[in-house]
Amino acid sequence: MTKVLSHLVVLMAGDSGDGIQLLGSQLIRAAAQSGQDVRTLSDFPAEIRAPQGTISGVSGFQFQMASEAIFDPGDAADVFVAFNVAGWIKHQHKLKSGGLLLASIDGFDARSKAIAGVDANEDPLEQAKSNFQVLEVDFKKITSEALKDQSLSGKEKSRAKNMTILGLLTWLYGQSAPVMEADLQRQFQGDLGAANVLAFRAGYHLGETAEWTAYKREVPQRKALPGTYKTLSGSQAMALGLAAVARQLGRQVLYAGYPITPASDILHELARIRPAGVLPFQAEDEIASITAAIGASYAGNLGATASSGPGISLKGEGLGLAVMMELPLLVINVQRGGPSTGLPTKMEQSDLLQALYGRHGEAPMPVMAIKRTGEALDDVLLAAKMAVESMTPVMLLSDAYIANSAEPFRLPDPEQMRRIEAPKSDIHRAPYARDAHGVRPWIIPGTPEGMHRVGGLETEDQTGHVSYDPKNHQSMIQQRAAKVQAVTRFYGPLCVEVGESKGEVLLIGWGSTYGAIRTAVENLRDQGHSITHLHLKHLFPLHPEVISFMTGFSQVVVAEMNEGQLVQVLRSQTQQDLHFLGKTSGQPFTASELQARMVPYISAS
Repeated sequence: MTKVLSHLVVLMAGDSGDGIQLLGSQLIRAAAQSGQDVRTLSDFPAEIRAPQGTISGVSGFQFQMASEAIFDPGDAADVFVAFNVAGWIKHQHKLKSGGLLLASIDGFDARSKAIAGVDANEDPLEQAKSNFQVLEVDFKKITSEALKDQSLSGKEKSRAKNMTILGLLTWLYGQSAPVMEADLQRQFQGDLGAANVLAFRAGYHLGETAEWTAYKREVPQRKALPGTYKTLSGSQAMALGLAAVARQLGRQVLYAGYPITPASDILHELARIRPAGVLPFQAEDEIASITAAIGASYAGNLGATASSGPGISLKGEGLGLAVMMELPLLVINVQRGGPSTGLPTKMEQSDLLQALYGRHGEAPMPVMAIKRTGEALDDVLLAAKMAVESMTPVMLLSDAYIANSAEPFRLPDPEQMRRIEAPKSDIHRAPYARDAHGVRPWIIPGTPEGMHRVGGLETEDQTGHVSYDPKNHQSMIQQRAAKVQAVTRFYGPLCVEVGESKGEVLLIGWGSTYGAIRTAVENLRDQGHSITHLHLKHLFPLHPEVISFMTGFSQVVVAEMNEGQLVQVLRSQTQQDLHFLGKTSGQPFTASELQARMVPYISAS
């Protein structure tokens, strides 16, 4: 009998070459098309070519689908799809007691156990039966039989196993088989496409013929705003955001990048879709990418670039140059675990202090943070608007969690998106004359009577000529700082996510901690606790009301995936006692983890 659930959490794990991320993306697209809300979490091995069959080489994909609005990929899984014993051993703690373990038994043989470091006499599946439902399926054999007449190599047939699993999961969770097949046919051509469809059908019919109705689950549609929806990752949303910037600004955007995990996907997506008005350019290194972007802005278009922590370090001198030249520039930092190369595929928020202070001299620039995939497009637009209309570089912080996570995204009406108004190229004003917000004109090279000098040496007020005058240097530093402080005019009112403007406990977050914090706070409020969630989008300058807002609470806690960076910034501006919850394991917070760690502060209030 099919059970109807409001929420369902599925976790899949196995080798990085098993096609788990592809399988997951197919399932969440189908779920979103069926009208369910979806949130995902991808977990990649840190190695470029992870050792096959080992616990360190496990790739995971988790998603939650629901009939109501959700904000995170879920805590414990209802269903665990284990491609091999290594995936099960690494993540078995994430399966709920009584949950379903769907095991591909070809990955639990003696060889697989030996590689994963499991004793030959142990039987992990038999052990699992004491606490979980266990469904053992020989997906490799089923796939091989389904493709026996196909003109593919043995390796190619074996790789289609994930399509067989996709078919079974489609049947188990009531997704549309015709829609899924059509999607597969669009993605794969020729013999490979035909093989994938055959493998999918074999898995789907397996569920029907085996009569595994006891394991069937169904999640109803949610009530969503009308419109056109597309399932996007954070990287895809940021790429579309750059396309929106080009449209709303009416000028070309040069996106200059250099390959680095996990920021590379933005360049990949731009190269794939080739949106009008955006020129993707792969530079020879990080320094070349930012200087190319600066050149584009100097020429009257908008330069944009993205990297991760190590690459942002290399761009530091270029960022200082853009600050000195007072040119618009959009810089996206897709954070990852550090320091140095660190954990390139794992989640962390440890570049905040680098973004705020990681330049020589007095070189302030606005810093924003994306909190979820669904807002990434608009945040790119807002960052670009601030950059252009204030003639300053702006850094937009993302991270590996946001970059790789996906959710249904309601495509906006282009006519309703933010407009970007470029400062006039007014030749009757000096090149460094300022308006009421401290913004200089954007004079494009070649403008008649608009000749001016730019560079990294200090400029004279108004004229822009090179100046070594001490008083002028002091004045120019103060003027550039005041101009950056003036970007608060773009902020709007301080927005509380959940709760009241005064109360017992305030939990503050920024960036990708949003989903876990919001879910935890809503759960705690359902238990009767007085707790409010405030999530900061603008990290420099801070919203003018943040510090005064905190005084309305007895306990203020800051949660972030680092060792205390935002809390350090906030403590520098208040005498109020602030508490800190940190995490740097390479894995994001879960809602249940935050709830447990908030107990001392709730009790104290």
